[in-house]
Amino acid sequence: MMARVRLFLEMIRFSHTLFALPFALLAALMAWRADPHLQFEPRLLVGILICMLAARSAAMAFNRLVDRHLDARNPRTAGRHLPSGSLTVRQVWAFWLLSAAAFAGGTLLFWPNPWPIRLALPVLAFLCGYSYAKRFTSLAHFWLGAALMLSPVAAWLALRGEVAWPPLILGGAVLFWVAGFDIIYACQDQAVDRQLGLRSLPARLGIKGALRLAAGCHVVTVVFLATLPSVYAAFGVVYYLTVAAIGGLLVFEHALVRPDDLSRVNLAFFHVNWLIGVALLSAGSLDLFV
Repeated sequence: MMARVRLFLEMIRFSHTLFALPFALLAALMAWRADPHLQFEPRLLVGILICMLAARSAAMAFNRLVDRHLDARNPRTAGRHLPSGSLTVRQVWAFWLLSAAAFAGGTLLFWPNPWPIRLALPVLAFLCGYSYAKRFTSLAHFWLGAALMLSPVAAWLALRGEVAWPPLILGGAVLFWVAGFDIIYACQDQAVDRQLGLRSLPARLGIKGALRLAAGCHVVTVVFLATLPSVYAAFGVVYYLTVAAIGGLLVFEHALVRPDDLSRVNLAFFHVNWLIGVALLSAGSLDLFV
C-alpha cells in the first residue's frame, strides 16, 4: 500500500506543490490581516490546503494521462509511470476522480461563501486544460503560470468573497515567475518538441531566445512583487529586503543555465524556485504579524 502511494506521489511530483502553496497561504494571511472583522478559523485553512493539494493532484494526473503517448516517445520522460507501466491508465483515472472529488468537497468548507463552490468546476477545467495547450499554442507556459496564479486569487476570494488588487498583483508575480521557469525547464525538450510538433517556446524561438524571454518574465516578476506594497500597505522593510533577495535568486537561477549547457536545469528548476516560495511566505508572515 505504501509503495503504491509513493508511486502516485512521484507521478504528480508532490514535492512541487511547494511552488504554489506558499503564495496561497500568503494571500490567506494577507486577507486575514487586512480585515479585522475576519476571524481566523481552522476549517478555512484546512479548506485552502485541501483545495490546493487536490486541485494540483488532479491537474498533474490529468496531464500524465493526456501526455502518456508523447512521454513514451521522449527519452527524458519515457520512464514515467504510465509509459513504463508502473501505474495503469485505470489507476490514474481513479486517482484523478478521487482528487477532483476532494477538490470539490474542499470548497464546501468555505460555506456560506458560495464562490468556491460555484467556481470549482471552471477552475478544474482550466487547470486540466493546460495539458492540451502545447498542441496548439506556444503560450502554454503562460497558461501554466495563469493556473498557478489562481492560488493566491482563489485563497483571497474564498476568505473574503471578493477579488481585490493585492491578490491580483501577487498572482501576476506568480504567473510570470512560473512561466519563466517553465520555459527554462522546457529547453530540455526543444528537439523532441519540434519532432513531435509541440509548440513550446524553446521549439519556436530556440534555446537562446527562450532563455532571454524567461529572464524577461522574471524581471516582470520582481516588478510585481515590488509593486505589491503600493496596494497592500501592511508590508514593510522585511518584505522589501526579501524581494531584493528573490531578485538575486532569480539572477542565480539564470546563471545556472546556458544555451550550451542545460545540465543544471533541475537545480535551477526545483531548488531555487522552492526557496523563493518559502522565503516569500516566511518573510511576508514575519512582516505582517511580528
